Amino acid sequence: MRQQKLAILGSTGSIGTQALEIVSGKPELFMVSALSANSNFKLLAVQANRFRPDEIVLCNSSHKKEFEALLKYKPKTIAYGNDALEILSTENNYDLLLNALVGFAGFMSTYNALKNGKRIALANKESLVVGGEILSKLPGFKKGNLIPVDSEHSAMLQSLVGEKWTDISKIIITASGGPFRTYTKEQMQHIEVEDALKHPNWNMGSKITIDSSTMMNKGLEIIEAKWLFNLPLESIVPVIHPQSIIHSIVEFTDGSSKAQLGPPDMKVPILYALTYPERAQYSNQTLDYSQPFTMDFEPVDMERFPCIGLAIDASSSGGVKPAVLNAANEIAVERFLKREIRYIDIPVIIETSLNRIDTDKDLTPETLKDIDEETRAFANSLLK
Repeated sequence: MRQQKLAILGSTGSIGTQALEIVSGKPELFMVSALSANSNFKLLAVQANRFRPDEIVLCNSSHKKEFEALLKYKPKTIAYGNDALEILSTENNYDLLLNALVGFAGFMSTYNALKNGKRIALANKESLVVGGEILSKLPGFKKGNLIPVDSEHSAMLQSLVGEKWTDISKIIITASGGPFRTYTKEQMQHIEVEDALKHPNWNMGSKITIDSSTMMNKGLEIIEAKWLFNLPLESIVPVIHPQSIIHSIVEFTDGSSKAQLGPPDMKVPILYALTYPERAQYSNQTLDYSQPFTMDFEPVDMERFPCIGLAIDASSSGGVKPAVLNAANEIAVERFLKREIRYIDIPVIIETSLNRIDTDKDLTPETLKDIDEETRAFANSLLK
C-alpha cells in the first residue's frame, strides 16, 4: 500500500481529529497535504505545526493575525473564507480528500472533487442528502471514488465486498435510538439541551448528537444509502439496536444476510475509508467474544421520532426538497442549542419549511445554494 497525500476538510472536528490520530500512527501510509477548519484557529495551528501541510484554509478570518502568529513554519498557501475550500477541493495536490465538514458547507467541495474525478472519503452526509441526484452523475462518482465514512454506510460497503449490488434485497440500517429511546411523548415535552447532548454510545459533535437524538441522523443516512447503493427508499429499513454493535445488515435476494460488527468506534470506518479497498493493521478496540453480551432490536417509532419520516418524504419528493429539509434541520438544531426553541419544536420548524418553501425549481448547484439560504432565513423567522 503506497503512501497517500491527504487533504482533510474539517480537521478540528471529531472526525478530523480522529483521522489525524490514525495518520500519526501510520506515517508510512499517509502524509497531510492540506488542512482546513472553520473557526478553531488554535487547534488548527497545533495540527499544522505537527503535520506541516503545504496548504491551510481557515474559513473564519477574524483571527487571521493570531493564527499566523501561532504557526512555526511557512506553508506554501494560507487561505481564508469558504471560497478557499472550493478552490482547494479542485486542485490536484492530494490523493484523497477527507470531507469532514458539518452541514451544507461541505457540498461544493464534494461536488468539485468528484467533478474532477478525485477520490473522497465522505463524512459530510449532507453532500449526498442535498445533492445526491447531482453528485451521482459526476465522473468521480461513476468511477466509485466516493467512499463513505459513516459507520453505517461503511458497514454496508464492507458487507458488499465480493457481492453484486443487484443481489441486494434490502439494507437494514441500525440506530442506537439515542438518549430518548424509551421516552414517552409527554417526557419529550421537557427535554433540555444537556439531556440531548448525552448520547449513550457515541462521542460526537453537538450537531450530529442532536440529530441522533431526534433520529434525523437516521433519516439523512437513509437518503445517503439511497444514492450510494442505487436503492429505492423502501429497500432501506431502519431498526433500533441500542448496543450499537451491528452497524448495518445487507439482506440478499437468496434470503441470506451479512452484517458488520464492532464496538462503537469511528476510527474503524475512518481507517477503512482512507485505505479502501485494502485494510491496514491498527490497534482499534474489538469485541470480546469470551464475555457474554446481548444484541437487541426493535422497530422505530415514527410517531415519537417524526424527523425520520420527514427525511424519507423529502427524498421521495426529490428535487430541492432534501435541501430544504437539511437547511431547516440545521437551523432548528442550532436554535435549540441556543435555547431559542424547545426540543419538540425541531420537527415543527422542518415540516413548516417543507410545506411553505417553493421547491418548484431546477436542480443545480446554484439552485441548491439559493434554496439553502432562503430556507435558513425562513426557519430562523419561525416560532419567534
